[in-house]
Amino acid sequence: MLINEIFKASNFLPEMSGFVLALSVKGIVTATGIVSIIGLLIGLFLGLASKKLEVPIDETEEKVRDLLPGANCGGCGYAGCDACAKAIAIGEAAANVCPVASSDIHAEIAKVIGSNVEATEKQVAYVDCLGTCDRAKVNSTYYGPKDCKLAAGIGGNGSKACNYGCMGFGSCVKVCAFDAIHIVDGVAVVDKEKCTACGMCVAECPNNIIEMVPVKARTFVGCSSFDKGKDVKTVCSIGCIGCKLCVKACEFDAIHVENNLAKIDYSKCTNCGACVKVCPVKVIEQQAV
Repeated sequence: MLINEIFKASNFLPEMSGFVLALSVKGIVTATGIVSIIGLLIGLFLGLASKKLEVPIDETEEKVRDLLPGANCGGCGYAGCDACAKAIAIGEAAANVCPVASSDIHAEIAKVIGSNVEATEKQVAYVDCLGTCDRAKVNSTYYGPKDCKLAAGIGGNGSKACNYGCMGFGSCVKVCAFDAIHIVDGVAVVDKEKCTACGMCVAECPNNIIEMVPVKARTFVGCSSFDKGKDVKTVCSIGCIGCKLCVKACEFDAIHVENNLAKIDYSKCTNCGACVKVCPVKVIEQQAV
């Protein structure tokens, strides 16, 4: 009796496995079909949504963006070249707002937006400090972070006794995207050939001793101290003492002493060098062309 039951069950197993297999294949086919239909519907939905939500492209903005140098330095006052291009295209910014682009590029941008561009004189950065390691006195040993802004926040001027001069930690070097400024003998020095006048170093300097000057300028006052002459001499051998000999020597009214510091008016300066010759501390320098 038991043998007969086992025999019947063994005959039923192939039929049962075939039924299960058929169900499995049917389930896979059904699931595949459902997934395919859902995928197709999602694709159609995304396609319709992209058309519906598509932001129209401003051709003028694109053309301006193609002309910009792509430095994304922020020197124009906008968050990168894309934002700058948009501002120019909608008339918010002038065609020559980018300090990195050449005058020829400015002219091309002006053509794109249908405006005129005023001729502007190229500028470069200059560091108003000649207080190198052998000239600037040291009044402490600085152990803090090698960053000008952080050092300024701690207090003092790094290890230098002069509170106005270059700390020499190179914060300006770090923000320059054009490798145009380096620390030489404890003071930041600008490479005029590489400088694009983006102004990033000017904004970064906590002592505000970096200024923008005309590229044709060759005569500079390498000091930023507003202290009186006696106090200046105690901390730096080359600081401006406000003697006004440079003022008397200038025939073009291009240099004046304000708050104990000589300042050059570059709209009047002819680079004649008269002020350079009479300066007793040699803080007025004249660079080669």
